[in-house]
Amino acid sequence: MNTDACVISSSVQTDQISDDQAGQRIDNYLLTRLKGAPRTLIYRILRKGEVRVNKGRVKPEYRLQAGDLVRIPPVRLPEADAPALVGQGILNALQEGILYEDKGLIVVNKPPGLAVHGGSGLQFGVIEAMRQLLPAEAQLLELVHRLDRDTSGCLMIARRRSMLRHLHAALRGEGKGVDKRYLALVRGRWPSHLKKVHAPLLKNNLRSGERMVEVNPEGKESLTEFRVVQRFGDVATLVEARPITGRTHQIRVHARHAGHPIAGDPKYGDDDFSRMIRDMGGKRLFLHAASLECELPGGERLSVRAEPGEVWDRTLQGLSGGGQ
Repeated sequence: MNTDACVISSSVQTDQISDDQAGQRIDNYLLTRLKGAPRTLIYRILRKGEVRVNKGRVKPEYRLQAGDLVRIPPVRLPEADAPALVGQGILNALQEGILYEDKGLIVVNKPPGLAVHGGSGLQFGVIEAMRQLLPAEAQLLELVHRLDRDTSGCLMIARRRSMLRHLHAALRGEGKGVDKRYLALVRGRWPSHLKKVHAPLLKNNLRSGERMVEVNPEGKESLTEFRVVQRFGDVATLVEARPITGRTHQIRVHARHAGHPIAGDPKYGDDDFSRMIRDMGGKRLFLHAASLECELPGGERLSVRAEPGEVWDRTLQGLSGGGQ
């Protein structure tokens, strides 16, 4: 047997979903249940029907209900005492980047370049790092939402299943919802009158496995509100973006659709503009989840803001000589 892995079970297991476990997606449940299993494995056993709920096949987005019977096949997982994946430097950065925490929630300022979870060739992401940082809570910590790997800023991590359910409902627009604001540095002079981009988005997976999104009439309704924050002559504009819907790559694609792609965007950006910003020291995607507001289960309002960091600040200072 491979010494780097062990068989979690020699036979099929069946879990019955409790009230506290209800409401979460089956893929997220399996990622927690089968700690260390690659995300690709989770989706493979779902796709092949090896995982069954109440004896039937389900898609990854299926939300579990209390009393559901989940059939789990035997899979290989890393040894419990396998070497830690995450280096101390990243752990320190996340520890220092905690913006808010209570018994049910952590909000961290995610660095650019760090994925929110492992998979697709990545050994780890923020959630694996946080589980390593807080081993006593490893079984409980779950991502509330996601940010693109190269996007920085406010990321919510639930410490309790009840908090995860509450925030998922808020993200779906229930109650007072979640107000998320992003900062983006875009090419050219964003017109003051352009306050909304309302364009349907269609997600495509290329043969390489890369995910691309395009404006397409057959896509899902998508709306982003924009506001000019600062101009740098006709060269660039700092805008605030508020996604009303929550589609993959939404702000990035809507900015390009408006004719003002985001600096440093390898998929949807302008190479010449990104190169100019990079030559100024701006070696990153200039999209930052700057703030979020939401109502916590007790009724109090949470308001958190994250600073984008030194590279961002230095680059904007360099641009400021271009005029307002």
